[in-house]
Amino acid sequence: MTEKSGADILVEALCDLGVEVIFGYPGGAVLPIYDALFRSKRIRHILVRHEQAATHAAEGYARSTGRPGVVLVTSGPGATNAVTGITDALLDSIPMVVITGQVPTTLIGSDAFQEADTVGITRHCTKHNYLVKDPALLGSVIHEAFHIATSGRPGPVVVDVPKDVQVATAKYSKPGPIQHKTYRPAVKADRSEIEQVVDMLAAAERPILYTGGGIINSGPGASQLLRELARITGAPVTSTLMGLGCFPASSPQFLGMLGMHGTYEANMAMNQADLIVAIGARFDDRVTGRLDSFSPNSRKVHIDVDRSSINKTVRIDLGVVADAGHAMEDMVRIWKARQHPKPDTGEWWRRIEGWRAVQCLNFPNDNEVIMPQRAIRALWEATHARDPIITTEVGQHQMWAAQHFGFEKPNKWLTSGGLGTMGYGLPAAIGAQLGNPNALVIDIAGEASIQMNIQELATATQYRLPVKVFILNNEYMGMVRQWQELTYESRYAESYSDSLPDFVKLSEAYGWKGIRIEHPDALEAGIAEMLAHDGPVMVDCMVAKLANCFPMIPSGAAHTDMILQANEVSGTMDDEAKALV
Repeated sequence: MTEKSGADILVEALCDLGVEVIFGYPGGAVLPIYDALFRSKRIRHILVRHEQAATHAAEGYARSTGRPGVVLVTSGPGATNAVTGITDALLDSIPMVVITGQVPTTLIGSDAFQEADTVGITRHCTKHNYLVKDPALLGSVIHEAFHIATSGRPGPVVVDVPKDVQVATAKYSKPGPIQHKTYRPAVKADRSEIEQVVDMLAAAERPILYTGGGIINSGPGASQLLRELARITGAPVTSTLMGLGCFPASSPQFLGMLGMHGTYEANMAMNQADLIVAIGARFDDRVTGRLDSFSPNSRKVHIDVDRSSINKTVRIDLGVVADAGHAMEDMVRIWKARQHPKPDTGEWWRRIEGWRAVQCLNFPNDNEVIMPQRAIRALWEATHARDPIITTEVGQHQMWAAQHFGFEKPNKWLTSGGLGTMGYGLPAAIGAQLGNPNALVIDIAGEASIQMNIQELATATQYRLPVKVFILNNEYMGMVRQWQELTYESRYAESYSDSLPDFVKLSEAYGWKGIRIEHPDALEAGIAEMLAHDGPVMVDCMVAKLANCFPMIPSGAAHTDMILQANEVSGTMDDEAKALV
């Protein structure tokens, strides 16, 4: 073996790992790596306009393809600008490897130009991180980083590479399968544990399957297994924000999303169930509401590949450490081997149908202004046959999209869940479009969130990506305004989006097509015009300014304290709804 520079070793290792796309932004501390990429020409580099956008684009690529996203940024501000996206990937379990440049090893700790303690800064927002000081170790570290990022509960890994290590030479050979000394996540559960879950499901009178993003991370086969598990058990299914698409929204067994802005039937079923089987979900605060009132009379099973998630926030009766797909495969096999009949859950379903009758997602219509919910439904009606990939920014529009845009398959819904990062949607759409060049990719945005990373319009233009951006423009930071209305007596402190740009002219300045929709009668035609254009399009859809996102569980309240659209003014549940509890 001939010796190669550290930069060449890094690029070769990435090629050996099957990396096809890197999202990045160059700078002095990574120029040797950029030169190696330029000479290699085996990996496509996507030049973003901000390092945060590189991480979100990598997330969108990873979430939509199932392959890890890769980011390359320089030292100092390059690395610190990436921290938001790294944290976002950690909380939402997105596999990502971030390679950061660093000052030469002799200057580390001297406050050199563009020096930052990247390892220290990212210690608490990564699964693991490295500072590589020897080029001979660089290749094996890269392979190990990918192993950690993609195995067990996926997440981000940072590899910090000083500039002198990129220039120094060493030998490289592709390592065999990674066998980390300490990191060996369990993916298969003990048979006895799975048998207990099956027995509990068979005996339950009011079961519910509470599903999360872990099912999507497990791969497309896991979603098929969930369908089969639901079929043979007859249990209703609800999903977290990150789990949407793991079970078809059109199924009569699907209750919709649960939690703070979930459906009435999903939240009430969770509250009144006698058995909750959580699969690939983590009982986060947006789902549980007030902990002492969360499903008080149920037994709880938690299946999760991350051991630390079990019993973290909610006391569990049976914890199963396993990959969601493997666990469901075993559950289905054991259920069928024992020839369990489908449980009699008729009375349970009659109660659920009563909660469904509340029609909690209904909204007031208006012939003079566009209701945001109507805009989402119109978008769904026009696009669902094309099986689009939907990304979002963060805010009211995100929740309306989760409520009203039905997803039939996994990997079609890309959003920032745990961190709630404004500015996620546009770069995530760019990453998804690169990973799925023939797909229809739409970013559902708000006029405030879209401005967080609006410079990425240039990235889509440069690489000729036909991304669509559909803005629900209510001229407010809508979710902030809604909370101020309900909690702070309508004192709208700094939530009005003043001095908004003309989004049509702005999009045209970046080389996009711009469309403005201002009246309900123009909604369908405007969406059709967006879809007919074969390049990038930004739609500025002017919606009702003061519409609120309901249902809603106020922060810290119980599931039974939902605010429903029908009684929005008083903020209480109507008598009919109370009678169904």
